[in-house]
Amino acid sequence: MTIDLDAFRALLRDELTQLDESLRQAAASAGTVEPDQSGVGRLSRMDAMQQQAMAQELRARLVMRKRRLDAALARVQAGSFGSCCQCGEELEPRCLQHDPTIVFCADCLAEREEV
Repeated sequence: MTIDLDAFRALLRDELTQLDESLRQAAASAGTVEPDQSGVGRLSRMDAMQQQAMAQELRARLVMRKRRLDAALARVQAGSFGSCCQCGEELEPRCLQHDPTIVFCADCLAEREEV
C-alpha cells in the first residue's frame, strides 16, 4: 500500500499549528509564582506552584512532540517518510495514521525494547 505523502504533510503541518498555540498557552501558564505571600494565602501559593510545575511539564511534552513532528516533516521532504529508520522496511500505514512520527517498524521496535 502506498503512503499519501501530501496527506501526511498536511496532517503534520496542521498538528504543528495546533501545537504552536498550545505551546503559547503553556508558556503563559508556566510563569513565575510570586514569592510574596501577602496577597495570597500559603495554600493558594502552594496551589499556584503546583499548577506552574504541571504547566512546565506540559510544555516540555509539547516541545518534545514538536521536535518529533518537525523530524517527521523533514522525512516527508527528504523522501524517507514511511520507512523504518533501522531496517528500511515500509511502515504500516495504519500505524502512521495513529502516530505519523513513528520511525521504527514493529519488529525493530521490539528488538530495541529488548536491549
